[in-house]
Amino acid sequence: MTGDITISIWLFVVLIAVAVIAVLDRVLIPSSRWFVRRRINRVIEEIGTRLDIEIRPFQLTKRQVLVDRLVYDPIVIEAVRSYAREHDMPLEVVQDKVAVYAREIVPSFNAYFYFRIGYWIAKKIARMLYRVRVGLLEDEQYRSIDPASTVVFVMNHRSNMDYVLVAFLAAERTTLSYAVGEWAKIWPLHMLFRFMGAFFVRRNSGNPLYRRILERYIHMATREGVCQAVFLEGALSRDGRLGRPKLGLMDYMLRQFDPQQDRDIVFIPVGINYDRTIEDRSLLRRLNPGIRRRSLWFVFRTTTGFILRNLVLMVLSRWRRYGYACVNFGAPLSIKDYCRETGTVFSRLQRKDRFPEIEALCRRLMGAIADVVPVLPVSLVSAVFLEAPAPGLDLLAVEHRASLLVDELQKNQAPVLESPRSTRMAAIADAIDLMRLRGLITHTGGRYMAVAAEAPVLRYYANAIVHWLPGRQWDASDS
Repeated sequence: MTGDITISIWLFVVLIAVAVIAVLDRVLIPSSRWFVRRRINRVIEEIGTRLDIEIRPFQLTKRQVLVDRLVYDPIVIEAVRSYAREHDMPLEVVQDKVAVYAREIVPSFNAYFYFRIGYWIAKKIARMLYRVRVGLLEDEQYRSIDPASTVVFVMNHRSNMDYVLVAFLAAERTTLSYAVGEWAKIWPLHMLFRFMGAFFVRRNSGNPLYRRILERYIHMATREGVCQAVFLEGALSRDGRLGRPKLGLMDYMLRQFDPQQDRDIVFIPVGINYDRTIEDRSLLRRLNPGIRRRSLWFVFRTTTGFILRNLVLMVLSRWRRYGYACVNFGAPLSIKDYCRETGTVFSRLQRKDRFPEIEALCRRLMGAIADVVPVLPVSLVSAVFLEAPAPGLDLLAVEHRASLLVDELQKNQAPVLESPRSTRMAAIADAIDLMRLRGLITHTGGRYMAVAAEAPVLRYYANAIVHWLPGRQWDASDS
């Protein structure tokens, strides 16, 4: 019984591999899962004590459970049957298609990642690139919000940095679930966004089956109280102005809303502005429909060059931040109060009657967003140079015209950052310096003058505050 047994080397390797897998499966993986789950639960308990809007059970539910709930939702099943009949397809094939859509849409929120990693990354990036400011935040108004309500932040869309900036600023109060487009599906970004609670949307999809599944997911999340963030314009502003509201996501939230039975939905308007939007020139190019689309290689080369150039400036201690980034939070709007005020019950309206009501609500919210879009130095200085005489202006003249503009804006009750005159002058001088570095203005003979070729960029930034300046019109296109 003590003799040797000879086996092939490949069989020995297989046995070792099986033994390792068995140890991992029975010992190491269960214990590591327990350790990770314990730490996640500690984070959730700790965060829950300081959040104004708590994490909902829906967000902590396993992703596969949510996918199954969506796939087997009665309204989705009826849509599957209708689609199969109309397209003469087997029911199983359509059901598989629905499962693909559901897995694409449903996020996999991870509280530990959101608060321990995502929040840290967002804070570091935001503060590295900008001087971040928050304004018009009336704590008493937010404390009066029913904790059981569904809170939805509605905001203008200036930059892809909006996702990072607002998530960072709101993280002390709540978690946010965003709708993100196809651009965010790039590996490994898609995993990061899923862990942060974002759900993916095919923005221009005309597929009725896909739209139905998206609608049901948004309905589920809203009914379960998940705090969400919605860009009412639906896309980035290309000319700097506030755009017209898109009604789709709002309709999904409200089409079955009954003010007598459902939990309240509270909309919080958010206004965002930057002294520099990283995508400004790319956005302006899209205003010209006839311009040739740039290749992926050009985009990659330009982006890589931009990053490397900034890294070199950091190493040489010559890099500087891109000015201010400011977020203003406005007064909350309860949809139950709105329904009582207007006599609207969205769940009882047919589509042709419901959409005008949704549009009226969206326009009201868009007006509330416009009321809190912050006035920043580069927008002020851009407006000054668009109206400056041909010989240009010296520094004192720029500061004087900017001060007159500030007085006009304040008279119109625009949200200008309150600061002493000396601080305001320093901010204007800093904006001038920032614009010179970008080549938007030149300085010769003691006078500053706008670069004619960069006029569209100046109009882009001035358009961020044009709604506060009646009688002025700045077309951001090249024409």
